[in-house]
Amino acid sequence: MIDAQTMDSPATTSTVRIARWTPGGCVWCGSTDSIETYRNEPRCGLCREKEAVIDEAKHFIGMYGLRPLGGTLASDDEEEREYRVTARDAREVLNRIRLEKLPDPAVVRKALRPRAAAAVAAPATPRPASASAPAKAAPTKKSQAGVTGIDAIELQSRVEKLLGQLTAVDEQISALDGAQGLPARARLKDLDKQRTTVLSTLAALEKARRRQ
Repeated sequence: MIDAQTMDSPATTSTVRIARWTPGGCVWCGSTDSIETYRNEPRCGLCREKEAVIDEAKHFIGMYGLRPLGGTLASDDEEEREYRVTARDAREVLNRIRLEKLPDPAVVRKALRPRAAAAVAAPATPRPASASAPAKAAPTKKSQAGVTGIDAIELQSRVEKLLGQLTAVDEQISALDGAQGLPARARLKDLDKQRTTVLSTLAALEKARRRQ
């Protein structure tokens, strides 16, 4: 399920574990900080950052056909060694914060479904009043106004939340401007993906607003 789970860990690594996972938390460490979907799972900012570092190292190793990660750090040059060292450090962090018992993927998916349903529940609730009417019957002007008003409120609320999220992402990107090293590059890549997702969602909401 998670790359860090399959990678070797030094025997001397100490482990600090959170007791159990709760819905809405990171499936790897249980944290609720900066939760985003990563590989179809809720993951916190720290775990996403460390996984991205490992992924980048794997990409480099695979691109040049080098020895897989894990075990010795012996390398042919400094660049290869940097990738191996940063991947090892990222793996150690992930193993240290790993939950004692990872949640069942089916339970995680079940916990995510109510949140997905809630995203569309508000626009859908005004419609049951016309459920008994013929399928082809046109709604009255009064019912149209009611639905439009609720949709507009919901859309505005979502837009405001997304704009706040976009501002936070931009601030984090600015803070990392000029930063060097693999962790910084991995974090910037993750933030760029978040920014693209937010902008795409805002564009979709704007189209929906114009259709009203």
